[in-house]
Amino acid sequence: MAKIIEIRWHGRGGQGAKTASLLFGDAALALGKYIQAFPEYGPERMGAPVQSFNRLSDEPITIHCGITSPQIVVVLDPTLMATVNVAQGLPKDGCLIVNTSKTPAEIRKEINLKDSKVYTVDASAISLEKVGRDIPNTPMLGALVKVSGLLDFDQMIKDTEGKLKKKFAHKPEVVEGNMAAIKSAYENVKGEQ
Repeated sequence: MAKIIEIRWHGRGGQGAKTASLLFGDAALALGKYIQAFPEYGPERMGAPVQSFNRLSDEPITIHCGITSPQIVVVLDPTLMATVNVAQGLPKDGCLIVNTSKTPAEIRKEINLKDSKVYTVDASAISLEKVGRDIPNTPMLGALVKVSGLLDFDQMIKDTEGKLKKKFAHKPEVVEGNMAAIKSAYENVKGEQ
C-alpha cells in the first residue's frame, strides 16, 4: 500500500462512530501502519449527526486536514442518508458500507449512486443480539475489515479485544458481546453480485 487510504464514518452521537474509528486506528497502528483517527463535531449531543475519519498508510502521513474524497464510507445510521450526502466525494472505485437490512442494490437505488461498490450489513440487529443494545460501531468495524481487506482480521480482533478489556475491565459480557458482534458482521456483510 503506497498510497494513503481515507475512510469517512457517518453516524449519530452515541452510536460510536468516533470509537470505531479509534479502534480501527489502534488496530492498524498495532500492525505497524501509519494512521490518523479523528472526529469532526462540535457541541453535538446524543443523536446529532457526527463524522469521524481515518487515514491509513504504510508510509508516514504528512497531511493534516479534513477528508473530502474518502475511498471508503461507513454509515452507522441509514436514516442519515435522507439528509446527508454520504457518498459525497466517493470515487468511482470507492466503496460504501451501510448498516441496514436492505440489500446493496436497494441502497444504490435509494441514494442514486451510479458508481462505487455498495455493501450492507444489519449491524443494528447484530448489536442488539450480541450486545443487547443498538450500538452498531463494532459490527461496522468487522464489516469494514472484511470489505476493505486493509487489516488482518485475527490481529484486529486480538488488538480490539485487548482495548475493550481495558475499557470494560469489570464488564466481561460487554467485551464478549462486542467481539461476537464484530465476527458476525464480518461473516454477514453483503456486496452486490
